[in-house]
Amino acid sequence: MLYLHGFWGRELLSNPSTLGALVFCLISARQRRALAALEPDLIFSDWHLFTFRANCEKQQDIKRAVRMRVLGVDPGLRNMGWGIIEVSGSRIAHVANGICHSKGSDLALRLLSLHDQLTDVVSNWAPDTAAVEQTFVNKDAVATLKLGQARAVALLVPAQAGLPVAEYAPNKVKKTVVGVGHAEKQQIDHMVRLQLPGVEISGADAADALAIALCHAHYARASDRLSQAIAGAVA
Repeated sequence: MLYLHGFWGRELLSNPSTLGALVFCLISARQRRALAALEPDLIFSDWHLFTFRANCEKQQDIKRAVRMRVLGVDPGLRNMGWGIIEVSGSRIAHVANGICHSKGSDLALRLLSLHDQLTDVVSNWAPDTAAVEQTFVNKDAVATLKLGQARAVALLVPAQAGLPVAEYAPNKVKKTVVGVGHAEKQQIDHMVRLQLPGVEISGADAADALAIALCHAHYARASDRLSQAIAGAVA
């Protein structure tokens, strides 16, 4: 594909006939004969504009594939933290974060409130994928059950939006972001701020959600590198 810049790029793009003439001169005689045999009535300006447009669309597809917006959710019945980051190659940038506070007098209304608030987050920020922390089972069976119901909302909302949803154990998130599987909340907050400079975090639950998003971004990029390596080996 021929890339043209500066004056010639502007002139050729505004004048298709000149563009076709230049391409006709630059390609080899063998290529001209092959093209003429395949498409006798083909105008070279049309041919080049088609390839130029196809190349632009391909570059846009590559950019869209590389750039990924990740939603991390820290489920909780009273406070559900959420955080969104954008991954572009090796660069990670903060997009937004916050906490959904449940409202209502009974469990059903509180779950509905969380569902509506998280749905607004997905609608407003349009993530490409989501990650939710797995439930930590403790001695209080009732509290664990309620947390599991809130976690179901966290899984349901991005799934309803058609997003792929990953799940990570709390220790795995801490190990990935902090380096220690039993890190404290203050350590998580500190490491999130180091990886997302200038971020203003809404609270501890939002910090945990951003950590979940960072964890997912790390494993997603590792998976992409593995896929590329396998594809290269097979080729």
